[in-house]
Parts: sequence; C-alpha cells; structure tokens
Amino acid sequence: MKNKSCEILICSLLPLLVAGHVLARTPSPPAATKNTLVTSQYYARLIAGPVTDLARLNLFVSAMPKGGDLHHHYSGAIYAETYLDWVGKRNFCIYRDNVPQLKAQKYHIEARSDLPAAAKAVCASADEVRQDNGFYRELLQRWSDKDYDNHSHDQTPPDQQFFDTFAYFGPISDEYFREGLQWLKDSAKAENMQYLETMLKSGPNVALAGMNADLDALTSASSDEQVEQVLRAYYAALIADTATATKIKEYADMVDEIAAGIDDADFTMRFQAFAVRGFAPSRVFASLYSSFAAAHMNKLIVGVNIVGPENGIVAMRDYTLHMKMFRFLKQRFPDVKLALHAGELTLSMVPPDGLQSHIAQAIQIAGANRIGHGIDITYEAHAYELMDSMKQLDIPVEVNLSSNAFILGVKNEAHPVTAYKAHGVPFVISTDDAGVSRSTMSNEYLLYASRYKPSYAELKATVYNSIRYSFLSDKEKQDQLQQLNRRFSNFEEKIRKLASPAKK
Repeated sequence: MKNKSCEILICSLLPLLVAGHVLARTPSPPAATKNTLVTSQYYARLIAGPVTDLARLNLFVSAMPKGGDLHHHYSGAIYAETYLDWVGKRNFCIYRDNVPQLKAQKYHIEARSDLPAAAKAVCASADEVRQDNGFYRELLQRWSDKDYDNHSHDQTPPDQQFFDTFAYFGPISDEYFREGLQWLKDSAKAENMQYLETMLKSGPNVALAGMNADLDALTSASSDEQVEQVLRAYYAALIADTATATKIKEYADMVDEIAAGIDDADFTMRFQAFAVRGFAPSRVFASLYSSFAAAHMNKLIVGVNIVGPENGIVAMRDYTLHMKMFRFLKQRFPDVKLALHAGELTLSMVPPDGLQSHIAQAIQIAGANRIGHGIDITYEAHAYELMDSMKQLDIPVEVNLSSNAFILGVKNEAHPVTAYKAHGVPFVISTDDAGVSRSTMSNEYLLYASRYKPSYAELKATVYNSIRYSFLSDKEKQDQLQQLNRRFSNFEEKIRKLASPAKK
C-alpha cells in the first residue's frame, strides 16, 4: 500500500513538475518524494473538515516558499509607518486640520520648508505625530485600510478609501526609492519569496502640446483607421523629439541607479512601467509610449501596465481607445510584455454593459500577456469562450484576494478564482498593495488555502506559476525554478520532521 500511495502522489504531482519545467532536468530523489508525500498529508489535515486549523495553516504557509509576486505596486506596498519615518528624515510635516485659507489639508504631507507661522502651528512633525496616539491612529486609518471594517467610524466608500490613500503618502513615496526597494526586498525575503515584479513609477509624460488636439478628439468609438492615423502621426513626432528621448533615457537610467545591488543569489527584482488611465488620451498615450520605449531600452523594466480606478469616468469612456493604444505600441515594440489591469469591476460599480468586454479587449485588442484582477469575468459576454481562449493562450490571472475583498466586496465563494480554476485558466496569487491593505503574501496564501482548500499539489503549482508567468527571460526563469525546487525540498524536509518527529 505504501508503494501504491507513492505512485498516486507522483501522478498527482506530474502536471506540477512539467509546469515547472523541471521533471526531465532534475528528477526528484526518493527522499524528496517521501517528504512531499508527508507534507501533502500534513497540509491535508490542516484544511480538512468544516473548520480549518487557521493558526497552524498560517504557520505552514508562512514557512512555505512563495516564489514571486507579479501584481505589486511599489507605492502601495510600503506600510504607512515606513512612510512616516521618511517624513521625519526629510523634516516634512503633516497637517492636523483642514485650514482652507492656508491650503492645509488634514493628513496630507507638507514638503515646503518656508511655511508661515500659522501653517506651522497646524503641521506636525513625524515625532509630534508619534507622540499623539489619537492622531497617529487616525493617520494610519487614512494612509491605509487599517480599522476600516472592525469598528464603526466615519468612512468613505471602500474603493474611494483605497485609492485616496495614494494622495496622502504620494509626496514622500518617490523620495526614498533605494530605501523603499531595500525595504521591499527585506520584507519579501522574510516571507520566503525570491522574486518581485513591481510597478515602480509611471512612464514620463512626454505629451507634445502642439499635437494633443487630434489625439484628444479620439474616442472609443473612433474607427481603427482614425485611431491608427492619429497615433501614427503622434508616434512619429515622439520618436523625432530629442527632449522626449532624453526624458525616457533619464527614466531608464533612474531604474538602473535605484536598483543597483538589489539582486543577490536569493532574490531578484524587476519592474513594470505604466500609464494612469484617468488622464486625457494624449497624456495616456505619451506615458504609454515612454513606458514601452523604456522597457525596450532597459532589461530591468520587464513589462508595461495601465493603472487607476477602472470604474472612473475617463477610464470607462476611453477603455477601448486605451486598448487600441496598447495594440499600436505592441506592434512597434513586440518584445515588450503586457500585464493589464482589467475587469476590476463589479455589478454595482458600473452599468451592466460596462462589465461585458474589458478582459476580452485587454486580450483580443491589446494583446495582454497577463490579466490583473479579472473579477468581472462572470459578467463578460461569451465568458465560457473567453476562459477557454485564456486557457489555450496560457494567459494567467493575477489574483489579489485581500484587495478584491476590500475594494470590490468580492470574496469567498463569490470570487471568480473558482471559475478560473474550474475552466483550467492559470492564475497566480499576488498582493496588489500590501501596505494599503495591511496584508502580506503569506496572508494571501492563507486566504487562498483556507477559503478554497486546494490540494497541496495545486497549492504548490500556484507558487510555481508565479515564476513560470513572470516576465523574466527563459534563462532567468530556469534559474528561478531551480532555486524554487531547492526551497521546496528544504521546506518539505522541515515539514516531514515536524509531522514525523520520531523519524528524524
């Protein structure tokens, strides 16, 4: 019976090992197979029954290798407490009250050093904030989602609360890029992660004032021919503009400078450039162009994205136009990968027809390699055919459980991760904005394991997906996968010893 069990286990893990591209290269030795079996059985006991053993499951997923995080916003990942430390380093202050005549906005950072006496009186230093427990707690509640759903207080709608936080810590988030990246690296390594792909900073705005009118006149209803004609003219002007080239090179050089020394034998970080979808078409296209050009120029910038509330007026109005911009630029920069926020919507946020095509357009028009969020899939027209296409094209979804629960109110059995899984669409677990959500990658895996109870083989396959679907080169992926193999081997040996103490 023991041999039979091992055979069953190997069969169940075969798809995982093939997906990780490691089966033919490094066959698992007998000891690793035994450790995997014991780990699988131990994990199964933790999730068995109607009540999951959350405490011990938390220990398990915290110790488990977690590969990489592929949907990650730099500014939203850093905790408010760290931003407050940076406010102190720069001798900035934070307004305690709203004083319109002083242009003082409560909880906002003031970076000016030449404040009038009246403004100084209502602007607290970082040390003063820490000495006032009441204001300190209020500040954390504005700069993150802290305490939002565990007690009653004056609250804005959840999605507004989430996106408003970026305006509070925005003035400081770009001040300490190197320290910020080191903080993210240390936090990731503490969680047994080896790779981070973060959305660092939007591509520079290189819009050409004299040419904006034609582009801004385009709409989502504009014909492909109209869009192509206008974008072609604007693109030609951008590539001929020396000031634009300078800004893009400065952006690419900035990434090199702040990322210098961040990679080591156990950790790798790469970046995505992006545009913000809430601006006029000319600014969105200009920022997308600079993002594509920078990614083409700098191997550390591995992809391009588009960010911002998808239910915003401009974002909804120009969605199809934005996808056509991606298509246009992808044709000219075919080496650049795309991970697009798409379908971060629910029925109550937009009219029903606004839920029917965003994921499809991101794939079919823009050519997305990965989909971020993908929540409205169950409302998309031809959803079954779309998921079949995603499976066949091997396009994964970046699943952000904490973020989706807070911003959209979508969680538990309502989350479409169950639909994606049932239809064979690949997915990864990611954090989105862990600092704002006050979450961690370990917590995201705890939510995934406790809510949906995947088998250990499925859980492990999801971790491998985070490397397989990264935008690293093939050689880099192979190196990362071999490292992940070693990490799981060590982890499973640890769990085997824990589960079978007499057999150490």
